Amino acid sequence: MKLGARVLKTGVAIVFALFLAELLNVPSPVFAAIAAVFAIQPSIYRSYLTILEQIQGNLIGATVAVLFGLIFGHHIVAVGIAAIIVLGIMMKLKLEKSISLALVTVIAIMEVPGDDFIMFGLIRFGTVMLGVFAAFVVNLVFLPPKYEVKLFKKINSVQDDIIRWTRLAVRQASEHTSTKMAITKLKSRLNELDTMYDFFKEERGYFKNQKYVKARKIVVYRQMLLTSKKSYELLIRLHKHENELGKLPSQFQIIIQERLDFLLTYHEQLLLKYTGKLRPEHSKWTRHEEYLQGSELMEQFIKQIALAQEEASEDEQFSSYHLLYILSRILDYEENLEHLDTLIVSYRSYHSEEKNLDLESDFY
Repeated sequence: MKLGARVLKTGVAIVFALFLAELLNVPSPVFAAIAAVFAIQPSIYRSYLTILEQIQGNLIGATVAVLFGLIFGHHIVAVGIAAIIVLGIMMKLKLEKSISLALVTVIAIMEVPGDDFIMFGLIRFGTVMLGVFAAFVVNLVFLPPKYEVKLFKKINSVQDDIIRWTRLAVRQASEHTSTKMAITKLKSRLNELDTMYDFFKEERGYFKNQKYVKARKIVVYRQMLLTSKKSYELLIRLHKHENELGKLPSQFQIIIQERLDFLLTYHEQLLLKYTGKLRPEHSKWTRHEEYLQGSELMEQFIKQIALAQEEASEDEQFSSYHLLYILSRILDYEENLEHLDTLIVSYRSYHSEEKNLDLESDFY
């Protein structure tokens, strides 16, 4: 079993919240621990946003709980109605992330009977906020995870698998069911990349001169994700129309295979280039004289499609419609690769002195 940083931070936040509650001699310290669990976040920036939302949510929950307690007493039906009203207010104010803790505040306050209801309500509210504060401090003290390294590792891993399955699919060498399962898993992993990218984008630098470097990195990683998604869309098309590909003339199949082998190798080398393992000017190799440009490739496709339709017998059905879908995906993928290359070269040119040793040492 592998314990991540957030799991460890949650445990530390609970201990810290209970410690502060006992130190201040707060009754029912368990509410501080519960609040710490809800408030822990994967990044400092999200923790900052969370503490602002939790303060608003707890104020709403405490206010409604006190009013209902004074007007209707502590009847269990009153607790339920108060919870419904808090839910409505929170959703109206778009504070959905703080709903759980606000409801905890409502229950914690309204379950206290007696004449000192308002005082106990304030204490419970303070206890909950103590837990939120404890979680925020833990997020500040703990070294934030290196999301850039994690993000690039995931991109590199996902892209390796996409490239592997694409090379098999274009040669009709993969088993249909296995490819289908791999495509489903790849979709889930691409969604995880979007979440990791959001974490990386939310990271805040401690020095002003890092602002522009981070801005350029965000643009590069956004294009990396987009290019990986384009290669994934291409893989889906190759898998979906594998029967049509298998019926193509051998010369046509060779053109597609060579084109994709070229682009997939190009993609692998772009990831190497970003980690500093490849010279920025190495992108010139994509302009080799023998390399067909997009318009020339389109002409080749049209000629081969016309030839295949002429040679097809009456019993055979040749669908050029699906092949044009594949061609559009290939050209779209190629354009995004070229744009990614431009961004990486630009980043390396302007920030050649910037080194991410953790990133560059972990690859190849």
